Amino acid sequence: MLRFITCFAILALANISTTATADPPRWAIDHAKSHLHFISKWQGAPVKGVFKTWSGDIRFDPADLAASSVAIEIDTASLDTAYKDRDNGLRGSDGFKSDTFPMATYKAATFRDLGDGKYEADGVLKIKDLEAPVTLPFMLEISGDIAVMTASVGLSRIALSLGKGQWKDTSIIKDEVSVEIRVEAMREKQAAVAPAEPEPEEASGRIGQARPTLGTKQMAVAANNHATEAAYKTLRAGGTAADAAIAAQFVLNLVEPQSSGIGGGAFLLYWDPVTKQMAALDGRETAPAAAGPDYFLNASGKPMKFWEAVVGGRAVGTPGTLALLAEMHQRYGKLPWADLLEPAIRLAETGFAISPRLAGAIAKAQSKGLDRFPATRAYFFQADGQPKPSGARLQNPAFAKTLRQIAKDGAKAFYDGPIGQEITAKVQAASNPGLLSASDLKAYRVKDRQAICAPYRGYDVCGFPPPTSGGVGVLQALKMLEHHDLKAMGRNAQSAHLFAAAMKRVYADRGRYLADPDFIDVPTKGLIDAGYLKQRAAEIDPAKAGGKAKAGEPPGAPAPMAAPIQPPEKGTSHIVVRDQWGAALSMTTTIETGFGSRLMAGGFLLNNELTDFSRAPVVQGLMVANRVEGGKRPRSTMSPVIVMKNGTPALLVGSPGGSRIIGYVAGAIINMVDFGMPVAAALAAGHVSNRNGPTDLEAGTDAETLAADLTAMGHKTRIRDLNSGLAAIHVHGDGKLEGAADPRREGFALGD
Repeated sequence: MLRFITCFAILALANISTTATADPPRWAIDHAKSHLHFISKWQGAPVKGVFKTWSGDIRFDPADLAASSVAIEIDTASLDTAYKDRDNGLRGSDGFKSDTFPMATYKAATFRDLGDGKYEADGVLKIKDLEAPVTLPFMLEISGDIAVMTASVGLSRIALSLGKGQWKDTSIIKDEVSVEIRVEAMREKQAAVAPAEPEPEEASGRIGQARPTLGTKQMAVAANNHATEAAYKTLRAGGTAADAAIAAQFVLNLVEPQSSGIGGGAFLLYWDPVTKQMAALDGRETAPAAAGPDYFLNASGKPMKFWEAVVGGRAVGTPGTLALLAEMHQRYGKLPWADLLEPAIRLAETGFAISPRLAGAIAKAQSKGLDRFPATRAYFFQADGQPKPSGARLQNPAFAKTLRQIAKDGAKAFYDGPIGQEITAKVQAASNPGLLSASDLKAYRVKDRQAICAPYRGYDVCGFPPPTSGGVGVLQALKMLEHHDLKAMGRNAQSAHLFAAAMKRVYADRGRYLADPDFIDVPTKGLIDAGYLKQRAAEIDPAKAGGKAKAGEPPGAPAPMAAPIQPPEKGTSHIVVRDQWGAALSMTTTIETGFGSRLMAGGFLLNNELTDFSRAPVVQGLMVANRVEGGKRPRSTMSPVIVMKNGTPALLVGSPGGSRIIGYVAGAIINMVDFGMPVAAALAAGHVSNRNGPTDLEAGTDAETLAADLTAMGHKTRIRDLNSGLAAIHVHGDGKLEGAADPRREGFALGD
């Protein structure tokens, strides 16, 4: 029988002549116009197939060929074939039996400019531990903003070069056996400087128009209609804001699994109108007790690459979301616990239609290992390996069973019961296994933190303290900008310039000082000190963009520590609720990367939150504040906010969006407080984002029109999609409620 390589990766790197000065532009691959085909004959029968699992990265600049690169990875286990073996009566892929071959690398030795936008490379294929590399050329053709890569890889040449000892029967490999590659990509609208940190979930585009919901009694906003409806019905049944958020989170786990769930963590701000107190409950994941600073170092002592760390059990932290929900219900709940799980249980059993955003996320995550493990492959993909499409009905009986256990036994079933046993078994047995243990689950506790607040334009803005950098960052930005009359400026290049300059300083301080305060001396009070922020604001040139900002020296700053670039959570959601008694909450919830670790247990995805730690414990001889330590909570950027006016909540707001969350939330507050925009308009307005680097302007919005003026002021601008998911409720002075959800995602508001 035909023997074929099942774990086979081709890495194509095109390196050309001169020294690189900056990362070249990225070209986004259009999978719909690309294909990797397998073509051959076997015993006279045609063999045709397509590789369904592959990924690529094209970074190409004809003016800087030395920095340009092309990379293609193919998992040949994903080969889907259609053929007929006339002698043995085989169909489809029945005739394929596989051996596992080592990793193969495909590196371009030379690159030739053929003119007219055509470039040819002589790549060299080398399979680890085997000799006899093979030269395999490919062509890259550039036409405007479109790049097309083509290659034809003759498998017979590969097989024969390895020697007959590596194949059971090389005689069956005919000259016509080949893999044909055609990859089409479009130049992304951005500058040559790559983003400092990985992006959050892929932008899904604007789903519709932002529309306000008005009320006078109660209101809920979540990222999916099923979740908002569950929250609103809970309020209508006499539930509190806590009850509504709990119902919404369980439903979000089902219908927006890529973003949040009980396999992840969350931060909650809760205003109790009875005690007049603001609670800050920390349900952030924790590192296993056995983990140390070297947790993400490979055998060579170097930090693992991001995706090497993400997929599998290694990056799974002790989940905190369910413990947070249980604590919230114990303190503030009114309806029976089991009743709050019922909407999610019904939906899991009867099924729901996959939304366009979820369908797009599944398709895009396939090349990042979403179909690697049996449970996720069976749940998110069809039998033929294709992603389940928008509109397909998705049922989750395993999750329904999990929820019934939690409804009956509470969080104990998760942290000290059968659900927890399944979690630890999956983590420890997975490829790239982790150290999460039963004792880690049993030891998990929600932390009571002290909300941090600061005055701004007659309001008191309250955010979440470390281990998230979100609350500190939002307050820093607002307090620096308070020294400028933004209202008089309006939304223009001048106010955008000041905003970007303030955000540079926010991110400089974030990298240097923010981490888990239970392990690191974090100068939280100093970072939001009015005098310190006045000094930081004075550093901003009102007419000219400076370079990269340096971290400041706030009061109480500890000894210097390193500030490495670190990927923040990217699979995230936000919920805001206000109930009929005046209780209000703002909760951001996450599983880190979209679809987390790709591991499922009990019908839900497990987080990869530990990659929010620095994978390098030491940088330039200095210990990293956000290094891995047993029981430690990784730094976050989540920014749930409650803005107070005269002692009562006036605005509830927050957003997903990875490392850009701080800017999204601060910008929304400025839109409403300084520019007087209605909630829906404030959330829909174009984003300006700066993470101490280039200034990103949201494509297709009013922000894009600022590019020329900002460039003239010295900004390096990039036009790109910016994938926020803001949710907000404005409580007006007369008691009226005005809520809205970000039109970039699928959420909406309901209230009365």
